[in-house]
Amino acid sequence: MLKIYNTQSGKKEIFTPIEEGKVGMYVCGNTVYDFCHIGHARAMISFDIISRFIRHLGYDLNYIRNITDVDDKIIKRAEENNESTQSLTERMIAAQREDELRLGNKLPDREPKATEFMQEIIDMIQILIDKGFAYQGTTGDVYYRTSKFESYGKLNNRKLDEMLAGARIDVEAAKEHPADFVLWKQTKVGEVSWPSPWGEGRPGWHIECSAMSTNCLGSHFDIHGGGPDLKFPHHENEIAQSEAATGKDYVNYWMHCGAVRVNNEKMSKSLGNFFTVRDVLAKFNPEVVRYLMVSSQYRSAIDYSDQSLNEAKVALERLYTALRDQPMAAEYTPSEYTQRFEEAMKDDFNTAVAISVLFELVRDLNKAKTEAPEKAMTLATELKTLAELLGLLYQDPEYFMQNGTVSEGLSDDDIQRFIEERAQARKDKNFARGDEIRDELAAQGIELLDSREGTTWTRS
Repeated sequence: MLKIYNTQSGKKEIFTPIEEGKVGMYVCGNTVYDFCHIGHARAMISFDIISRFIRHLGYDLNYIRNITDVDDKIIKRAEENNESTQSLTERMIAAQREDELRLGNKLPDREPKATEFMQEIIDMIQILIDKGFAYQGTTGDVYYRTSKFESYGKLNNRKLDEMLAGARIDVEAAKEHPADFVLWKQTKVGEVSWPSPWGEGRPGWHIECSAMSTNCLGSHFDIHGGGPDLKFPHHENEIAQSEAATGKDYVNYWMHCGAVRVNNEKMSKSLGNFFTVRDVLAKFNPEVVRYLMVSSQYRSAIDYSDQSLNEAKVALERLYTALRDQPMAAEYTPSEYTQRFEEAMKDDFNTAVAISVLFELVRDLNKAKTEAPEKAMTLATELKTLAELLGLLYQDPEYFMQNGTVSEGLSDDDIQRFIEERAQARKDKNFARGDEIRDELAAQGIELLDSREGTTWTRS
């Protein structure tokens, strides 16, 4: 049985889909005004793995992840760049997809944009007004009336007044209550806007997800996910809007991945420890980044640093070394390793334990290479199959060993020429020159590995 930690209940629960054999999952995506950072990568990779394993269990999954393409940040950035909001968002969406594919993710089944659901957003706001859950303030903006939704705060298990204490709440004279939040904003002259019964404007952030999720998956669906910073107020507000509008329970299981910290500090541009995915991939193989994200269970916080990535690279090399020059079986009968791997993943997608099972499999595989070659072939296939559920071991082992990090020094062709020169020197019994070449390469992070089949290399 699959167990999922439900943020709302604060405990693991046995997963029971609303409709047998089918799962609807909505994940809050990015506001596309800048390149993705490593915190975004954590969320994208976490829910990619969750979606892979849900499908592995035989469920028909409909995975929806939205794109927020209208927002104050987008408008401000577009003005700074002297470009249209559409031009900015299209560039950032393309960049996000490029980053995600490089990280080994499979794209969601659908990625709805907020601007594509403007009528649905307006319709939902009108329903909330008609039911008394929303009102138009003196400035023309439309607000949600939080005090009318009696169970407001149930996701975070806190009462309204408790959540307000210490929270950053915009206090405006137009609001009835400090916790009321905007559903529809009046726009300034020249800003992107849409016509509505309340004047030209654009939607608030929270209402976008309520409209998109319920239109894509229905008023009541199985799983809603996102980053750790979305629990309040975004997801709390989504619940209030959606359940008030539809009169139905919104989501059965709320899932939130852990945060990414940098050298044990919160990632922030002001602290100078803010890294985009592109920054990181300029130095490290994308699979190394993915391994770091997968090595901890999705709810755990991750500490990002060059050291942690180097450790991830070493661990991944151990897995790839087991597959290096290892023949594969066409098929295999799942062993205890598959059973234990699946048990770990069924326990709230515990990838940390699942990876430890892979390393036990590797020890058995390495031993079988000399003692039972046929067994080694089936174990190698089993290793590749299980790793694929985590999005790992998809590269050629030889290629990965040579490209675990991105080098600014010697190219592959340069290294190969040195290897050929060294081989000739040794053939000529000029061992001093051979050792000299090895040392020169080692000084530039290139480790040579000699075997009967010849010389291979890795970047250290």
